[in-house]
Amino acid sequence: MKSQFVAIALAMASPALAQTTAESPRPAPKVSGYIQARETYRKGPGLTATLNRARLGADGSVKPNLAYRVLVEFEAVSGTSGTVSLRDAYLRWTRNWLSATGGQFKTPFSREYLTSITQIETADRSVAVDSLAPKRDIGVMAEATKPYGSLSAGVFNGEGQNVVVNRDSTVMLVARAVLRPPGPIWIAGDIAERGTHRRTLGAEASFEYRGAIVRSEYLAERVDGRARDHYGWFVLGGYRVLPWLQVIARQEDFQRPSLGPARRITATTGGLNFDFRGGQTRLILDYVDRETGAARTHSHDWIAQLQARF
Repeated sequence: MKSQFVAIALAMASPALAQTTAESPRPAPKVSGYIQARETYRKGPGLTATLNRARLGADGSVKPNLAYRVLVEFEAVSGTSGTVSLRDAYLRWTRNWLSATGGQFKTPFSREYLTSITQIETADRSVAVDSLAPKRDIGVMAEATKPYGSLSAGVFNGEGQNVVVNRDSTVMLVARAVLRPPGPIWIAGDIAERGTHRRTLGAEASFEYRGAIVRSEYLAERVDGRARDHYGWFVLGGYRVLPWLQVIARQEDFQRPSLGPARRITATTGGLNFDFRGGQTRLILDYVDRETGAARTHSHDWIAQLQARF
């Protein structure tokens, strides 16, 4: 009799236990972000202090294969007090080597753009990448990733971030292929097609070995009916002298020949990166010599930036 009572009690308790397990609370989202404080000196304006960026994000999962991310950022804008805007808001499904993403996120174009601004070797991205690469947008993307490379392709509104309608009824197609052969070499190619008359192309190569890096990107924008492409490139080299000290140099050029010789920017950057223990804090010291316009007017910027990630 006693054994029968125990069996009945366990049978009645099983649904309750299953319900409790099914409704167990999900792990709390992971909060992350960074802060960048900057001092810039230029002859004329003198010394300027800037809160360059402050970012706060939350990452988590709603199912074993379904993750989400929400990210907001304050960014300093020249001549204004800065803006706060939504950067990322997406869901990502992943299974083995395949993933699918929907929402607002970075389009798969340019390694320098896809890399967090806190992880690149200079205080700012190159002018060509900032000017020509498609940025965050609203859409869907599929990605296949293997140890030897990856392939990404997505369909986006083409209106940029935080624009919730497709105003011209055309879409932007973006695709990226990355090849990582055995060894220290990385090669990639990108294409973004806006409608049937405008496309942006990109090619990249990177070499990293024992603290030394050489990295380069070339981007070109082609518009049907325009006589010449807008294009730009950069070459960056660096060496980690000590575990906490990196020396870098970058040469870049960006041209819009259809708008005349005044639409050209050439810049040379040299700098030092000091990485503090723990890898979350970095001090960047950069000198930027920039030439602009047909007259090749020079400007000289000294940049000191302290950033902390959490």
